[in-house]
Amino acid sequence: MLLSNARLLYTDRIAPHGHLRILDGKIAAISDRPIEIMPGETVVDVGGQFLSPGFIDMHIHGAMRRDTMEADAVAFETICRHHARGGTTSLTLTTVTAPFDEIKRVIQAVEAYRLAAVPNKGAQVLGVHVEGPYFSPQKPGAHRPELLRNPSRENWEPLLAAGNVTQMTIAPELPGALELIEALATAGIRASGGHSDAWEEEAAAGFAHGMRQATHTFNCMSSARKRGAYRVAGLLEFALSEPEMICELIADGRHVCPTLMRMLYLAKGPDGIVLITDATAGAGLDEEQPFNLSGIDCVVRDGVGLTADGLALAGSTSTMIRGIKNMVQLVGVQLVEAVQMATLNPARALGIEKHKGILEIGVDADLVTFNDQFEVSRTWIAGRAQD
Repeated sequence: MLLSNARLLYTDRIAPHGHLRILDGKIAAISDRPIEIMPGETVVDVGGQFLSPGFIDMHIHGAMRRDTMEADAVAFETICRHHARGGTTSLTLTTVTAPFDEIKRVIQAVEAYRLAAVPNKGAQVLGVHVEGPYFSPQKPGAHRPELLRNPSRENWEPLLAAGNVTQMTIAPELPGALELIEALATAGIRASGGHSDAWEEEAAAGFAHGMRQATHTFNCMSSARKRGAYRVAGLLEFALSEPEMICELIADGRHVCPTLMRMLYLAKGPDGIVLITDATAGAGLDEEQPFNLSGIDCVVRDGVGLTADGLALAGSTSTMIRGIKNMVQLVGVQLVEAVQMATLNPARALGIEKHKGILEIGVDADLVTFNDQFEVSRTWIAGRAQD
């Protein structure tokens, strides 16, 4: 297949009249000039729309009333299909705080689904982001406080052995957290600080043991406060000031206001931010529609998920293209930088940048086209058009 007449989104520029060939699920040729058509080759005129690497979502719980915690292949497919329509071509399905047996069951189900995945069934599943139960009781968010636990080898080792865990969110100040962070780093799994009430020295200790990421930055995260007579930084300020820390951002314009989004961009630059949706089962539903987040009644309201009492956020209803749009329109980020935050940056974080996240010969043909209004028109995963 040859995609022609596209505005190619490279990492550093936009090529206004680009062409790209897909062969055997990979990018086989790419050029700012016309490419000679091969005999029998299908040609798709993109119509001058943007052609971008497919988006990679490192933090996603659900969509269309389906949730990762169901541990069900139909639920996984529903989630993956919905988010592919927003330009996501690969993702890590994310758990919530639950009993360890339930989390293990989800990891095993996701691994089975990942290995048996059928083409054209939506975004490719890369693995599992374990979010919970290793949270501070002071920062539970929309997770069940009675299920929070401190890390211990006897409860986290079975989780790591259950399947393809790509990352884990941990409050680094908890007893036992540093041992777990070190074990994750040794295993090549991202340790991400989040749902944390850490002081700066506790965040620094997590970093020293291998923590290199912050989960949904600004949300459920300690920030500067007084300790006695003195003002001391929290996990937020540590993440902003440490160059090696990469920061997740829910850029739906609700979880984090534009001023804070701009502050994060000025602190971290285009290389230090990973856009995520943190979408829950409310994604794809209309306003005031109810949904459930692992036993917590929630509702879609004002474009986000809220607990039914309206007192806490319960994930987003966003897609990745909406996050890119908001970074451009609300923060003033250049389009190529916003796209990098949804493509190359998460690919680097997950160690898959040789295969995904960039327009380059030899990488997976995970691609998305969208127009100037940030409306996705087509998504290809491994060269296959998604319905």
